Amino acid sequence: MPKDNPRHPDFPIPSGPDLRAKNWRAEGLLRLLENVLSVGEAPEKLIVYAALGKAARNWPAHAAIVKSLTEIEEDETLIIQSGKPVGILKTHAGAPMVIMANCNIVGQWAKAEVFYDLERKGLICWGGLTAGAWQYIGSQGVIQGTYEIFMRIAERRFNSSLAGRFILTAGLGGMGGAQPLAGRMAGAAILCVDVDEARAKMRQEIGFLDAIAPDLDSALAMIDAARAEGRATSVALIGNAAEIYPEIAARGITPDIVTDQTSAHDLVYGYVPAGYDLPRVRRLREQNPEELIEAGRASIAAHVSAMLEFQSRGAEVFDNGNLIRTQAKQGGVENAFDIPIFTEAYLRPLFCRAIGPFRWMALSGDPEDIRRIDDLVLKMFPDNQIVTNWIRLARENVPFEGLPARIAWLGHGERTDLAVAVNRMVASGELAGPVAFSRDHLDAGGMAHPNIMTEKMRDGSDAIADWPLLDAMTLCASGADLVTVHSGGGGYAGYMTSAGVTIVAEGSAAAETRLRLALTNDTALGVIRYADAGYADALDEAAQKAVGHIRL
Repeated sequence: MPKDNPRHPDFPIPSGPDLRAKNWRAEGLLRLLENVLSVGEAPEKLIVYAALGKAARNWPAHAAIVKSLTEIEEDETLIIQSGKPVGILKTHAGAPMVIMANCNIVGQWAKAEVFYDLERKGLICWGGLTAGAWQYIGSQGVIQGTYEIFMRIAERRFNSSLAGRFILTAGLGGMGGAQPLAGRMAGAAILCVDVDEARAKMRQEIGFLDAIAPDLDSALAMIDAARAEGRATSVALIGNAAEIYPEIAARGITPDIVTDQTSAHDLVYGYVPAGYDLPRVRRLREQNPEELIEAGRASIAAHVSAMLEFQSRGAEVFDNGNLIRTQAKQGGVENAFDIPIFTEAYLRPLFCRAIGPFRWMALSGDPEDIRRIDDLVLKMFPDNQIVTNWIRLARENVPFEGLPARIAWLGHGERTDLAVAVNRMVASGELAGPVAFSRDHLDAGGMAHPNIMTEKMRDGSDAIADWPLLDAMTLCASGADLVTVHSGGGGYAGYMTSAGVTIVAEGSAAAETRLRLALTNDTALGVIRYADAGYADALDEAAQKAVGHIRL
């Protein structure tokens, strides 16, 4: 029976042993579709996160997806085109159950205005990364990545500790909402600016946020008190970052770390310009989107100019993947790209070894399944400090949203070993039900994005999208349960291509085969991608683990 969902009562959290589909592979994917809506920002509009990241194109398409998943046989494959099911094809029991492609527009036409026109006509939808692929697990899905960024900065700049340090950021939506908890877990005093009080209150209710300040003076006083005591805290301020950041700079205050995770990628449905309130923005989205685009770029120019000022004073400033630098440059800030992207600045050594945001979801809905897997992770990887540290922190600090789930940055071989062990726990009855394994699309072989994942590649291959396409084809050949190719990004067109994967560990020998092939080949391709670009860490990983990289 579905569990009540206090956040979205009309979108219950799936749980229990009863199947509506003909097998656990399809049932698992159906529960993941239900789950992304149960934790979504606006599920009544099918929006999961990032202003317009949707789980399905429209409600008729959603209904057809649900019906198809309950009826599909294990030797059939459901084909989904931009959130709309278009066919069920006879394949074989080792083929994917779902193959989807979202928001892929031919290069010359891959422009924001083309996307918006197609979207208004009901011909396309943007799946974000994990929204349209039904892999989103709430803010937990990005908490560890944000935490790891903060800790890499701590190691590099602050003697491995952020105690007494001030982080300034903005955005408390489906992605940015992870920031206050990640900052607090890293030991810092973090101030998060957002224009929407409802978002801040929701983050406070679920334990991600300590306090909401009534004004800037109070917010800074809270931060100063925490810094003086070396106490970790998270504070929200309701306001516009394009106004708050310059004001903080004008006061002569320089945070230790500055970033931003507002919906700057979308100037129509996401970012709110300075001087505009939410009701006005909602009207203009329909009446005059061009005004929002113009005002948004001007606002972001001021926003990023303040970030550059903080950088010039010695703050650690980075782009957190929302294309704010791109918008700022188009708004006239010529040196916007003096701000580095987080992947190239902090995480590339991990990606070279295919270490990235792996995740698993308890399809039973039983939190004990995740706790048992936590114990397994600690037992299997005692020498992996990143993973063991994270699991202990997550147990204490990260509440479950929707289906109980966990994320951990595991790499080549590690993901396979864990998933196979979990599949055997399902088979033995140690867990209450099957477990779905997935990952973020921002992964070693899974994304080409010249302004995020692949910026400043060693060999200049930033814009080559072959790798995620090869990844998706490899995953299909390996029998993953769901394989998807997404495009979009800034303005929802042309900025990136990514591949996503889900495999359901339902306890069978066939599931073990799928997990071994798909997870091993997925990470192997990630290592090969960076080895091919000439990264020493990736070449070492390929040699150590016999990945099979061909050197010319």
